[in-house]
Amino acid sequence: MKFTARHTVLASLLSLAFAGAHAAPITIITSFPKEITETYKKAFEKKYPDIKVEVLNKNTTASLAFIKEVSPGQRPDIFWASAPDAFEVLAHDKLLEKAPEVKNPNAPAKIGNYPLNDPDGMYYGQALSGYGIMWNTRYLAANKLPVPKEWSDLTKPAYFGHVAFSAPSRSGTSHLTVETILQGEGWDKGWAQMLEISGNCAQITERSFGVPDGVNSGQFGVGMVIDFFGLAGKYSGFPVDFVYPSVTAVVPASIALVAGAKNPSDAKKFMAFALSNEGQEVLLDPKISRMPIVPYDKLKTKVPPGYPDIFAVAKKSKVQFDSMKAQARYHVVTSMFDQTITFRLKELQAATKAIQEAEKKLAAKPSPQAAALIKQARTLAYSPQVDVQLVEQPAFLELFSKTLSKKGSGDANNRQVSALEEQWSSKAKANYLKAAELAQQASAAIK
Repeated sequence: MKFTARHTVLASLLSLAFAGAHAAPITIITSFPKEITETYKKAFEKKYPDIKVEVLNKNTTASLAFIKEVSPGQRPDIFWASAPDAFEVLAHDKLLEKAPEVKNPNAPAKIGNYPLNDPDGMYYGQALSGYGIMWNTRYLAANKLPVPKEWSDLTKPAYFGHVAFSAPSRSGTSHLTVETILQGEGWDKGWAQMLEISGNCAQITERSFGVPDGVNSGQFGVGMVIDFFGLAGKYSGFPVDFVYPSVTAVVPASIALVAGAKNPSDAKKFMAFALSNEGQEVLLDPKISRMPIVPYDKLKTKVPPGYPDIFAVAKKSKVQFDSMKAQARYHVVTSMFDQTITFRLKELQAATKAIQEAEKKLAAKPSPQAAALIKQARTLAYSPQVDVQLVEQPAFLELFSKTLSKKGSGDANNRQVSALEEQWSSKAKANYLKAAELAQQASAAIK
């Protein structure tokens, strides 16, 4: 058969058509910072030049809402995040698909007592994360502040106005930090500690990135963060350091195939790459500084000096993280934090400052009357608005879960939740104002 110029053009057009059909990009929805997503995008596209990667960056809560709202066949291909409870939500709603072929045989089945992968195969651990404290070494030296080692250190008066944290309603990693403290200390003691630390905070940032950025730059002295924020700053040359408190948890940051994805076959290639030894070595890039799921001795890339042994941290961890508990009370915890801390930070700071000043005077000159007033002030300022018995009731948790996962519906549940939130906010404000007043009375009583 004789080929003409017309046949050649036709063949070229067909070739382009087939190439175009294969060129549908993978869409990844994630809360991870650009340093992680861009590094993986470049590494994957270098290995698979015919496959393009698009990244849709949203916080974890917004990511869940987006996946639920988009029609099957139009959804993002991959969900990639640190919060295990977020994956539980998607799995429960049948919005994830199994992809067992992506797993890495070099990875262990568990991290401490925590399963690396979902037992039902709906999502897969891609990196390991712990929660702790980062600080700016120059800031601490300039302000003559001690190096913090435990969460409880951040309740001390020395740190007033020097700490930063991000709102858990806007950050999955911040929610996990709060849950780690609540699960490690218990509901009442955990909230008391969280409220007292927050009273020392200079700012509650809207996004989790705001905390490490502020500590790296010296805007804040200390930040409560997921480990890779602190380690990335340290290994990128900022004057910062990081520590895991004894009350910490080590859990996987996971990756999953979204049900109803646009390009599942190529999405599985990305997942397999991210989980492979080659993909795990990308985590050791100083800009990322995350913990691989594969033991260091199985990787070719040299681990930086002083890099934490996350498997040892997991063995010593005092918190056996319960992701099902975290998922069940997610909306209650995030709402309580916003209503009593994020939106009432000014009043909480004032109460904390007044209590600290009164306690300083009391330490110098004992007074039973002042001590009683300070005790009342601390109870008002640092007690949770919801008691542990109520938060263990499934109907109460479900009320928040159903309502806050579809805000704005205007139904009876929504009105009930809104009324409770308003009650918490008003009561918190009144408590903080009264606590400040009692603390000031205590100071006046010490002569």
